[in-house]
Amino acid sequence: MRTLGVDLASDPERTGICTLEWGSGRARVAGLGVGADDDALVEAHGHAAATGIGCPFAWPAGFLAFLCGTTRLAAGRPPDWSGAYRDSLRFRATDVKVHELTKHWPLSVSSDLVAVAAMRCQGLLVRMGVSDRSGDGRVFEVYPAAALKRWGLPCRKYKGQSGRAVREGLIEQLVARAPWLGLGAEHLDLLKASDDAVDALVASLNARAASLRLTLRPKDDERREATREGWIAIPLEKDSLERLAVG
Repeated sequence: MRTLGVDLASDPERTGICTLEWGSGRARVAGLGVGADDDALVEAHGHAAATGIGCPFAWPAGFLAFLCGTTRLAAGRPPDWSGAYRDSLRFRATDVKVHELTKHWPLSVSSDLVAVAAMRCQGLLVRMGVSDRSGDGRVFEVYPAAALKRWGLPCRKYKGQSGRAVREGLIEQLVARAPWLGLGAEHLDLLKASDDAVDALVASLNARAASLRLTLRPKDDERREATREGWIAIPLEKDSLERLAVG
């Protein structure tokens, strides 16, 4: 099988893409790069059994309700502004769950620049035929930093040129933990040079975990909201990384 990982940016030039081929207890990188437009992503998705996209799939339900009710707030009583109310506009239920598990907040899709990438993501989800944003069995929302955290790998300060040393250490640990992962010298060079490539690789690994049901799924009382807001497929256990090549 093939898994596709996408580190989606608002600009195609900063969008990472990674295709992994799985079989016989091993995985190999069939494609890794930075710079992918929507057509390239949709084409690669067409050849994949599972796709992980590192980008919010939707906005908080409370935020959308707030926007729709804005014209009525002036005539009625405005909501009491509190930390809890503010956070209900900024974070989705899945963001809260990720924070509970990792102690890290994902970027807010309603109040951070990741919203621009999320706008691009909407078009991709339509073209990929996604209607259930909680993970329809083939397309999953992923959060590479959270996946790294759950797998016990470095998850912070690996971005940009200043993070190169941390990034190199991250790749060394990943290779040691996943000896079944085939990486060529050119792949290793790109991973050390680009955090976008790293996040795309992690997204593809995360897609494999989701397809094997090794990620957190919404409970019955969380499913309705997750279907609309999106649901981050966060790995369940630290050893799930080692189990990816077994399934």
